[in-house]
Amino acid sequence: MTGRVWAVVGATGTGKSELSLDLADALRARGNPAEIVNADAMQLYRGMDIGTAKLPVGERRGIPHHLLDVRDVTDEAAVAWYQPLARAAIEAIHARGGDAILVGGSGLYVSSVIFDFRFPPRDPTVRARLEAELDERGAGALLARLTEQDPATAARIDPRNGRRIIRALEVLEQGGATHGAALPERPEPWHPALRIVGLGAPRDVLVERLDRRVERMWRDGMLDEVATLRERGIEDGATAPRAIGYAQALAQLRGEKTESDAIAETQALTRRYARRQVSWFKRYPDIEWLESGSADAGMLLH
Repeated sequence: MTGRVWAVVGATGTGKSELSLDLADALRARGNPAEIVNADAMQLYRGMDIGTAKLPVGERRGIPHHLLDVRDVTDEAAVAWYQPLARAAIEAIHARGGDAILVGGSGLYVSSVIFDFRFPPRDPTVRARLEAELDERGAGALLARLTEQDPATAARIDPRNGRRIIRALEVLEQGGATHGAALPERPEPWHPALRIVGLGAPRDVLVERLDRRVERMWRDGMLDEVATLRERGIEDGATAPRAIGYAQALAQLRGEKTESDAIAETQALTRRYARRQVSWFKRYPDIEWLESGSADAGMLLH
């Protein structure tokens, strides 16, 4: 019998990693060799640990984890690249007789795995032209064009995310409809045995937790981590240097921000990102919501 796919989702800071470990332990206690698959886009990167709250190897309880530390910071992390790798990891876990637990808060990455999510083709020539235009005219000009052609998609895209704007325009130029970084209206499950568990927390509790977490990141050596990543070329990457916290730490290292400003901006962006995550996952059909901090993995098995 084929294994189950569990998806443990929710906003950053809600305890997804802990719940996924508890769930894996509970399954393994029943003879099910469950394994975990990462669905956090920034945890794909080697060396991006403190700022992504990546679980250290020694705290993984001996449970196999997949798709952590698989990209260099100079590489682009694209969801179309990630999807087949994540699905292959899940199928391999099932072949070993276990359930796969997909855990993370990157909504598009999660959706690409658990739902029937197809990606439009790429056109390197069109992309190169749009990238040159981005360098010359800036993201605002491209976003204005996207707003004219596909206002719904433009409204969902971060106006500073030139890469996402380019992708949407690239698809439109090929005569397709953009997936628009959006969940399909009626998503069909990719796997027949899918169970989605969402972790939530009251807004005020989550805000306080996230603010303290950012402060702890700096205390735990965020600046040293980013200084090391600079030596590995993070500033030449397409995705990694824009990650929340990393962009601010880089600005601090360049003398463009004070530490207090870098921390405050990271806190504000983290809170905004958490709101977007909550909005994204609330649209999932058949999601089971649990309260962060009181979620009991054992209850999920009854």
